[in-house]
Amino acid sequence: MLHPSYLDQLVAHFEQPSFIAEDPVSLCHTFTDRFDQEVIGLYAATLAWGSRATILSKLENLCTRMCFKPWSFVKYFDPARDSEILRTFVHRTFQPEDCIAFTHNLSLLINQYGNIENIFACHPKAVDTRDAIERFSTRMMTIREDTPHRLQKHLARPSRKSACKRLTLYLRWMVRPGPVDLGIWDSIKPHQLLLPLDIHSGRQARELGLLARKSNDWKATIELTEACRKLNRSDPARYDYALFGLGAYGNPLSNL
Repeated sequence: MLHPSYLDQLVAHFEQPSFIAEDPVSLCHTFTDRFDQEVIGLYAATLAWGSRATILSKLENLCTRMCFKPWSFVKYFDPARDSEILRTFVHRTFQPEDCIAFTHNLSLLINQYGNIENIFACHPKAVDTRDAIERFSTRMMTIREDTPHRLQKHLARPSRKSACKRLTLYLRWMVRPGPVDLGIWDSIKPHQLLLPLDIHSGRQARELGLLARKSNDWKATIELTEACRKLNRSDPARYDYALFGLGAYGNPLSNL
């Protein structure tokens, strides 16, 4: 059986301020206003696939287009006036029309709910954030009748069996305390968070005996989170640092 102290040592090694610089969360840390942080964080998580260097470059480009005022840009976004600013923004399959629709719909939701935290707000007695994730993606797709159907590929939902990696990652950033995560939201608690799951973290989780399911889907997200809850019920998502770190940097404990 995997001893909790092993993973705890890995978390202690990787969850350090030095982790921030090469990670998409670094864009959040360049801002001091919590509303700027939650807005650019959502874009950072949405675009978080592919080369980390490319992701950071694209996010910097996006911030430049927003005049480094992401909250103001999105809240007051006028598609007739501002769409041209995003017209040439591309990251892999996130095309200009996706960026414009994403921004337009997010603007409408922010103006309806007040901020992004309120869009996600989780019931205090909820076991996890599955309903919050489902609700956010559904609201993003339905806030406007003429929302392009293709936008849904960037808005994962548990009901579609997706692992929802980017949204679980975003919630980790917003909810968990630092030094890497921001801990700026109160409506969701760390014990409700789910672990971000992709091909890399899934491989490490299986090697460690934390995950048996072969597919990296929603059921696997739940299985992995439940395994980590047995190690730390109050903060299961902390072990994402162990899984990611092992995959990205190797095992720092192997020579101890």
